[in-house]
Amino acid sequence: MMEKLGIGIIGCGNISTTYLRLAPLFKGLEVRAVADVNKATAEARAAEFGTRAQPVDDLLGNGDVDVVINLTIPDAHFAVSKAALEAGKHVYSEKPLTLSLADGLALRDLAKAKGLAVGCAPDTFLGGSHQLARALIDEGRVGRITAGGAAVMGHGMEHWHPNPDFFFLPGGGPMLDMGPYYIANLVNLIGPVKRVAALTSAAETERTISSEPRKGEKVPVRTPTNIHALLEFHNGATVNLSTSWDVWSHRRGHMELYGTEGTIYVPDPNFFGGTVEVAGRDGVVAAVPAWDHPFGKVNQEHVSMPAPLANYRSAGLADMAQAILSGRDARCSIDRALHGVEVMTACLKSGETGAFVTMQTSCTRPAALGLDEARALLA
Repeated sequence: MMEKLGIGIIGCGNISTTYLRLAPLFKGLEVRAVADVNKATAEARAAEFGTRAQPVDDLLGNGDVDVVINLTIPDAHFAVSKAALEAGKHVYSEKPLTLSLADGLALRDLAKAKGLAVGCAPDTFLGGSHQLARALIDEGRVGRITAGGAAVMGHGMEHWHPNPDFFFLPGGGPMLDMGPYYIANLVNLIGPVKRVAALTSAAETERTISSEPRKGEKVPVRTPTNIHALLEFHNGATVNLSTSWDVWSHRRGHMELYGTEGTIYVPDPNFFGGTVEVAGRDGVVAAVPAWDHPFGKVNQEHVSMPAPLANYRSAGLADMAQAILSGRDARCSIDRALHGVEVMTACLKSGETGAFVTMQTSCTRPAALGLDEARALLA
């Protein structure tokens, strides 16, 4: 049995540096090549991280590559993942898996036919704080979850991203861009979604870029930037999920879940760490002492964050690699990613039609990632 899987990265933009820096933290992973439609971009990234740059077709034909990490823009996710599967490679994709349920189902069927694995970010729900919240819920600390609320709101990507255009086109928007983190964690904490309803809108028809190097340019808005959804889960819980890039300021928490015995406050699902708080029937809110989870330990400074943070992106990839080698279910499996795609696209569909949308897909909750299981992923 192989001890390591060879990794090839397609897409050498901003997010590729995260994978190239963090993948060495984990067992079973060895980056062997990178590729990009822009040859110079791939060569620069390869030189920076001491690996090999190849044309995309050459990487797909590279016998040293077992898993392709798909870091292209969302609109290209389906085509690139499909090409990788057809080339006999396992696939791990950045979120979202695809932009439609039909494309996601096609990938699942192709992977099954070829005996290959497909995994997908986000893997932040494997973080120490979110796994602590999972453990508290599983032990009944707040009783049975019956309702909740989650919110990811701000004023868009044009203020920091050098090329924000695709964020405001079909396939972009806050639901498909940020929703995956929240939906993946909700599935982790309380299970799959049964049906959804949503109201959607866009405050502006165009945005002005305020980041360099295109400061002052206008980009069109052709997708909803304000989505307020109601999610009904198979366990009976109902959760409001708000995703918006039309908000300048707010005081809503990232995620709070209400149980029959109390409330649990969950930190930002976009990150691995943060403080978990719990209130009982007395309503007194108290922070839960952090446990010694490997993926909750601070390991990175970030210029845009006020304090150091825990960043273990690639944990889901490492878990998938071990799942491939051992034959078990991957926590960031295609079934969970596909369910997330359907939830998000159903919210957008409900906004268009004004009707509830019942899910065609479902999934199980991923296995909890306890202390020993997390340590087993690290190099």
